[in-house]
Amino acid sequence: MAQTIETLPDDPNELKAMVLAERARNERLVQTIKEMQRHRFGWRAETLPEDQMLLALEEVEQTEAGVAAAAEATSAAEREKAARRRRTNRGALPVHLPRIETVVDIVPAARAGSIGSARMSPSGSTSFLRSSACW
Repeated sequence: MAQTIETLPDDPNELKAMVLAERARNERLVQTIKEMQRHRFGWRAETLPEDQMLLALEEVEQTEAGVAAAAEATSAAEREKAARRRRTNRGALPVHLPRIETVVDIVPAARAGSIGSARMSPSGSTSFLRSSACW
């Protein structure tokens, strides 16, 4: 099968025909390899793009929310249960957020000996507090 340079024809049309024949042979071999892989490993599973998967999940969530709303609308006990669930943690910070307690002491002008006093905040910025009342 392998040809040396001396055995190749000099005619460009014959060389083009040989290249086209080799490409066709190559395509047949690639197709045969794919068929053998399919026979051995089976068909490949079809996969959906991520946005299509999210669209399907959104539809399920909407259906579930509609069923829950219908159940809540028909039952007073369900309405009370849903209201209790909404009020459970109102105003509290999520567990993963840090708790920082900051105490601001406003010193009266008479005791401080000046018009106001400067305080340093936790972020590092300085603010000037002014007090108009004397204690």
